[in-house]
Amino acid sequence: MRTPTRRAVLGTGIAFAGGGLLAACSGSGTDHSGHGDKPPAGSEGYVSPHGKEVAAAETKRAASVSGSVRRVKLTATPARLDLGGRTVSSWAYGDDLPGKEVRVTAGDTLALTLANHLPQPTSIHWHGLALRNDMDGTPGLTQTPIKPGASYEYRFAAAHPGTYWFHPHSGAQQDRGLYAPLIVEDSKEPLTYDKEWVVVLDDWVDGVDGSTPDAVLAELGNGMGGMDMGDSGGMDMDMGGHGMSNMSMTTRTTTRTTTKATAEAAPSSKPSGPSRMLMGATSKLLGGDAGDVAYPYYLVNGRTPDDPQVFRARPGDRIRIRFINAGGDTAFRVALGGHTMTVTHTDGFPVEHAETDALLLGMGERYDVLVTVKDGAFPLTALAEGKKRSAMAVLRTGGGAAPKPSVRPKELDGRLLQARQLKADGSVRLKSGRPDRTITLRLTGSMAAYDWAINGKKYDPARRYPVRSGERVRLSFVNSTHMWHPMHLHGHTFALPDGGPRKDTAIVLPRQTLDVDFDADNPGLWMIHCHNVYHAESGMMTVLGYRR
Repeated sequence: MRTPTRRAVLGTGIAFAGGGLLAACSGSGTDHSGHGDKPPAGSEGYVSPHGKEVAAAETKRAASVSGSVRRVKLTATPARLDLGGRTVSSWAYGDDLPGKEVRVTAGDTLALTLANHLPQPTSIHWHGLALRNDMDGTPGLTQTPIKPGASYEYRFAAAHPGTYWFHPHSGAQQDRGLYAPLIVEDSKEPLTYDKEWVVVLDDWVDGVDGSTPDAVLAELGNGMGGMDMGDSGGMDMDMGGHGMSNMSMTTRTTTRTTTKATAEAAPSSKPSGPSRMLMGATSKLLGGDAGDVAYPYYLVNGRTPDDPQVFRARPGDRIRIRFINAGGDTAFRVALGGHTMTVTHTDGFPVEHAETDALLLGMGERYDVLVTVKDGAFPLTALAEGKKRSAMAVLRTGGGAAPKPSVRPKELDGRLLQARQLKADGSVRLKSGRPDRTITLRLTGSMAAYDWAINGKKYDPARRYPVRSGERVRLSFVNSTHMWHPMHLHGHTFALPDGGPRKDTAIVLPRQTLDVDFDADNPGLWMIHCHNVYHAESGMMTVLGYRR
């Protein structure tokens, strides 16, 4: 029997988040509310998020389920958050970090009302779910932004079991504390385990020494312009980082051109805090440059390694761990000291079981694993890949000294599985077939100019790549940059090549191409974007649009 507890899981059942405490610094990057107060709609010839095609798809989805309606009330609010020895002002869902878990059973209809107590408009995107388009939570595309003081009900059928999460799609808000797990349980769960843990990984900057994600975005937006190079001449202008130390550089200025839409969304945003630009973070696993931001903290379930969360179990217990990378700019390499892990799912879909010592998670990716735990105290370590820092929690099944925050379990350097090495379980494997349509998405830009884009064009909600219902579609991600990009497709799951796993987020390495296929079976307007918050907000986003 599974016996999840409040300590083992971030909150079973349905979460009701409360209000916040102290106001945080306001400000946002580019809000996606490009249509102002006008209700979003499909351009001529495209399916509207509120159109009859979307309603028909949801009716079909709901007809295949017979669950109950689960009602949730959630508040987005300024809050004081204890990271474990450091308290910061930020924004959160209630006063919890991560936000309290929402848990439903596949077939349930989720009816979640979000009250916006923030000083800015906001939204919720349901990352990984195939849901009705008008509930996807992309302001300016599928809904109008939720204004301060207003509320909005998200209501949709949660048809497929899996590990998901939710966060805003408004500016750089996700890199605050506005995120939480969404677990859709399988009423016919084929796995057997004694306990279940949800482990949310994050990189943290908000409220530390005056920093905000908006200030980070403003600084990065300058690229290398205005940088005080000091004695670091000879730098690779493509920012591959080879031969450089892992350091945060000082900039002379953090001014940034502000559009009218940005100014309206963030009337009081000002660059603040020390420089957070990261130079010289490299990783062979990521093909070179590991990231842009020098975060002061890395967290497991909202805690630093100095005061980690402790998971308790009995020796011999079989544990299901659901890993979620909610970071803004960091891939995490994860291992449980003294143990091997059996991978069972990625991005909510089952895979052929595979043993590993460690996993690599890009931003937005999720993995489920099974572990049979030993006797003692063990570190659950999440290495910030290429950044020479770690997050940590502790597994305790018996006596012994607690692992030190600086511990590096040998499993981090052992067998490491990545998505391309996995195979989809036969029950969810995409049927073989030639694509009816191929869409080439060239990932462009550089750290030097911080001009991230798709096919050389920054995000414009009116620009759509067309598909039609019933087509087999191939997305060809061609990474022409020196950075890695975790690419995320809303509203669908795609298949990696050669019987690979079903996913909604996949790492595309520098100077490489990744082809993924999906069936166009969920009409509407859907975002495709890099899940590095700062790359996306700088322009590496576009729209997939169903033709009528």
